[in-house]
Amino acid sequence: MATLSTEREPAGPIARLGANVRAMGWLLAALWAIEIVDTILLGSSLQRHGIRPRSIAGLWGVAAAPLLHGGWGHLLSNSGPLLVLGTLVLSRGRLVFAEATAVIALIAGLGTWLTGSAGSNHIGASSVIFGWFGYLVLAGWIARSWIDVAVAFVVAFLYGGIVWGVLPGQPGVSWQGHLFGLIGGLIAAKAVAWAHGSPTAGATDLAKRGR
Repeated sequence: MATLSTEREPAGPIARLGANVRAMGWLLAALWAIEIVDTILLGSSLQRHGIRPRSIAGLWGVAAAPLLHGGWGHLLSNSGPLLVLGTLVLSRGRLVFAEATAVIALIAGLGTWLTGSAGSNHIGASSVIFGWFGYLVLAGWIARSWIDVAVAFVVAFLYGGIVWGVLPGQPGVSWQGHLFGLIGGLIAAKAVAWAHGSPTAGATDLAKRGR
């Protein structure tokens, strides 16, 4: 008996890669739309809704901060890493992507809220970028598959320099967000692997379970 599927999955690896790139492209377009509305229509008023350390009202920024940026240059500098690293994480499955990103955003946000300078305001998706970087590198090491290890090496080669962003002393840079984003990514790599039944599950296994 023939059955109809309610969800169509891309058939091959190239098709899946294309679907993942398009999905991240839509996410990136949403971030640009938010910045356009904020800058042109709202006079950048949304920027004040970032993470404000040890302020109860500033806790809302844990969810809002990754969606907000301090101008066109800030968003432009984040766009490339968001597209590349986000696509690589998404290739492990939609559920895995959602779980890892949620863990990263929560740890990065709360860590920044607890340790940031009083009166400061932290916005930007760079905390998630640092988290995705940490996730990909450790997930590749945990999986022990040549594909995952190769991805980890490529990520480390292309973006390894960003780890310097976790060091304090750079004016206007939320090193707390970077540091706790990276920590969140490392924790997410372990937590997501265990949640899906095996601490050594590779990308292919997780993608199948995460769809």
